[in-house]
Amino acid sequence: MKKKYSAAMLAAALAVMLGGCGLAGKNENYSAGMESVAALEYDNAIALFAAAREAGENERLISRGEGMAYMGKTMYAEAAQAFETALSFSDGRINSMDYDINYYLAAAYYKNGEPNKAIDIYSAIIALKAGEKDAYYLRGVIYAEQGNLDLARADFDKLISIDKSDYDKLINIYGVLDANGYKELGQQYLQTAMDAGTKDMTNYEKGRICYYLEDYENARIYLEKAREEGGYEAVLFLGKTYEILGDINYAISVYNSWLENEEPNARMLNQLGLCKMRAEDYAGALTAFQSAINIEDNGMMQTLKMNEIVAYERLGQYQEAASRMSSYLAAYPDDETAKREYEFLKTR
Repeated sequence: MKKKYSAAMLAAALAVMLGGCGLAGKNENYSAGMESVAALEYDNAIALFAAAREAGENERLISRGEGMAYMGKTMYAEAAQAFETALSFSDGRINSMDYDINYYLAAAYYKNGEPNKAIDIYSAIIALKAGEKDAYYLRGVIYAEQGNLDLARADFDKLISIDKSDYDKLINIYGVLDANGYKELGQQYLQTAMDAGTKDMTNYEKGRICYYLEDYENARIYLEKAREEGGYEAVLFLGKTYEILGDINYAISVYNSWLENEEPNARMLNQLGLCKMRAEDYAGALTAFQSAINIEDNGMMQTLKMNEIVAYERLGQYQEAASRMSSYLAAYPDDETAKREYEFLKTR
């Protein structure tokens, strides 16, 4: 779970880099390749990047795209090589593309079991751009995983000093520390933020921090206020708070009430599905997961696909679950837990 959580944090931080580069019309094969990467069609993407190279399109963009495709195929050594090649096409003037590729290269090293190389890259980024919050955060994640708590704290403290009001990053820090056995320290960060004064915090921010401090009664009070102010995030955490307080049926009503009056939302539907799983309404859970899957660009397809498989399994539809697990592993081949579950499903 520790590795899974940290990998998810790395992926979340890197996601903002996707599609960040403007493309000239002449890079048609490259553009098609990037569309295939987004569609998880990595072999097709690699073929398109080869065609792009043959057509004389931008070599730096091509190598970057190949690195992303290899990352999707869990071929991390090949991905690192591709990103290194992309960097070799730099004209020596450091720009946003250089930072973008270096973040990807660090992720490839990390996933390839070379965390110290990733640390070196984050350190180089910080040396060039002292206020780069993502580099401090991602380096701190690796230090925490390695048990280098003093170094992790130094990075997290620096990150907080750069922007004390970045409560999303603060909660991510708590999550990383919790996942690596330092929950109390993570909660200290949250409590320090609360003790510093909450007048600049929204009700949602106060409620969410109380939620992670396990102060669920105050979390409920703040989140009820935030619910009235709008925004699905507050409703999501309010429902989760009621789940923890043991009121599953009311939590379901919170989710349903929001969904009845707003546009379909994948995160809300996913949480509704999880809540219905707890209530042993597996058919209802399956419907919720599949409704979320049908939302274009939902941003959490891997999670939804896995939850769909679990729902089929709980319904006793093992053949369907196995079939969908086969497709899942084709798209997400580095999920070791899913591989073990697939072996089990094939015996049912």
